[in-house]
Amino acid sequence: MKVLLVNGSPHEKGCTYTALGETAKTLNEEGIATEVFWIGTKPLSGCVGCKACVKLGRCVFNDCVNDFIARAAEADGFIFGTPVHYAAAGGAMTAFMDRAFYSAFLGGGNRAFYLKPAAAVLSARRAGTTSAFDQINKYFALHEMPIVSSRYWNMVFGAKPEDVLRDEEGLYTMRVLARNMAFLLKCKKAGIAGGVEPPRREEPRFTNFIR
Repeated sequence: MKVLLVNGSPHEKGCTYTALGETAKTLNEEGIATEVFWIGTKPLSGCVGCKACVKLGRCVFNDCVNDFIARAAEADGFIFGTPVHYAAAGGAMTAFMDRAFYSAFLGGGNRAFYLKPAAAVLSARRAGTTSAFDQINKYFALHEMPIVSSRYWNMVFGAKPEDVLRDEEGLYTMRVLARNMAFLLKCKKAGIAGGVEPPRREEPRFTNFIR
């Protein structure tokens, strides 16, 4: 089993990476393989709603989003890490997740994410973490992904990696998150091996309030 950890920070080895590293180390101790996927620093367009992904099976903008979706198909779980910018996920991370989840749903039938456990990890100097936490969790809820929790909200604090390493409660929270993720992955694997059938799926229904 493998968990894909997404580093949504423009700093490859910064605070977000440090938090994800603590979860990765604990997941490895639990027998779960990990891979860190950095979204990089190149400009990322947001979703333009062209729906080309329906025909292409991928996003029309061929960048790190499509690279990620290809890897996501083989992953068993996800942890999305982002710094907090103005009480929200970073702009590049928001654009990345908008396009990744939208194109995976329309172009791939949500196979990359369906019923795969996921969690958000936030890093901030001081505040804005809880609103960003809510923002990221909404992607998972919309795509039928079990949301993995920890003993506290999944966040670390610090202006630089050395600060994060001194955030004892934050690192503890990362380790608990990793163990809970590992447990759910093992339970899912055991359930499938034991003959537990996945939920019966229905065709989606899309409505609005205009009659």
